[in-house]
Amino acid sequence: MSNTTAAPPPDPFGWVDHGDNAWQLTASTLVGLQSVPGLVILYGSIVKKKWAVNSAFMALYAFAAVLICWVTWGYHMSFGDKLVPFLGKPNFALDQHSLLEQGFAGAYPEATLVFFQFVFAAITAILVAGSLLGRMNFHAWMLFVPLWITFSYTVGAFSVWSPEGFLNKLGVIDFCGGYVIHLSSGIAGFTAAYWVGPRTSNDKERFPPNNILLMLAGAGLLWMGWTGFNGGGPYSANADASLAVLNTHVCAATSLLVWLLLDDFFFTKPSVIGAVQGMITGLVCITPAAGVVQTWAAIIMGILSGSIPWYTMMILHKKIQFLKHVDDTMAIFHTHAVAGSLGGILTGLFAEPRLNKIFFPSDDVDKYIGLLYGLKDRRASAGLRQLGVQLAGILFIIFVNVTMTTIICLVIRLIVPLRLSEEDLQIGDDAIHGEEAYALWGDGEKFEKTKHNNAYNLEEFPSIAPVKAAQMV
Repeated sequence: MSNTTAAPPPDPFGWVDHGDNAWQLTASTLVGLQSVPGLVILYGSIVKKKWAVNSAFMALYAFAAVLICWVTWGYHMSFGDKLVPFLGKPNFALDQHSLLEQGFAGAYPEATLVFFQFVFAAITAILVAGSLLGRMNFHAWMLFVPLWITFSYTVGAFSVWSPEGFLNKLGVIDFCGGYVIHLSSGIAGFTAAYWVGPRTSNDKERFPPNNILLMLAGAGLLWMGWTGFNGGGPYSANADASLAVLNTHVCAATSLLVWLLLDDFFFTKPSVIGAVQGMITGLVCITPAAGVVQTWAAIIMGILSGSIPWYTMMILHKKIQFLKHVDDTMAIFHTHAVAGSLGGILTGLFAEPRLNKIFFPSDDVDKYIGLLYGLKDRRASAGLRQLGVQLAGILFIIFVNVTMTTIICLVIRLIVPLRLSEEDLQIGDDAIHGEEAYALWGDGEKFEKTKHNNAYNLEEFPSIAPVKAAQMV
């Protein structure tokens, strides 16, 4: 018997960088956790009790629906062969041979890219839902999600992120979704809210969270999940990913503190919900710039993202009649559209040329330089060009989302009502799903008399009888 050991078979995937692949899959999972359970928990707890189930389920449904759309046609419409300068050709992302080959970015299988880009598409649709909580017909939402992902999201993704997209070629800097995700969701949500109509007057006047502690848990998942959101932007576990992660959290913390101080100073109370809004605007604002600005710039961006959206939401919104007319439940317009646009503009100011060279494989000296660095290096025209390109990208994303969201809503309302009936709006979850989030003391139910709950026996504790009787009505 020979003692020689047979040579191992050649590795057909020897080109895969296992560290990069592991990080990209981890980043994808972190972004996925922002939606499920992050936004499921956040939406389900920040709304009135009667809307908890429906709000959480809108997020869960969207996550599942987007995935099926994504692998059957959406991914290739966003990153496949060019059909037109702003859209790719529809095609399946289901074949193992193509999924195991190297994709358009990163030294790992295209399957990793499909999953990574899916979680971004999913969270965008879920963010749109934030503008529509508390009154949209769930069946209309079931139609809206696949239509919007197909005809709106893919246009922005291909235009900005695909190597063949016209805004990508023009030089728009959107590190990880300030335009494609946040500006898109903010404008689409606001537009859809206009067509769906407002909540009931009672819900608009008083819409208290049903569980603030759970709301903070969902917000925490959103914040920590942003490590993968922006950390996965370079498509590699490199130094730029590390900088992007640090800048993300620095900006978010700064923004939260600024918002909190403004609330405390002008309204005399440090609002927990306000702090969450400030956290979100900071995360959104840094997203288009995360890996291409220095950390001192991230602090400045946090100061501005904690104050400018605060002003538009808390002051300006109450003065402009059109903004008052549109019922944007979670203020997605301010936290995502305003903060995303702000981030895009500030990227045009603060983008550092050396960091841009790490992220963008381009030798074009007129691209990827913030205006402040353009002035410093006596390249003002290049800096002004970059700022102009950033503004052009904002206008394009706004146009696409207003137009396509309007068309989609008008088509859907030919099939089913966009808004729930007045009767269903009064009842909430039980009318829509036949389920309620909190059944305790609801519908006349009582605890059974056992040794564990004698404290709630009204006969033994008559002093609490009026309170408990009122709760049981």
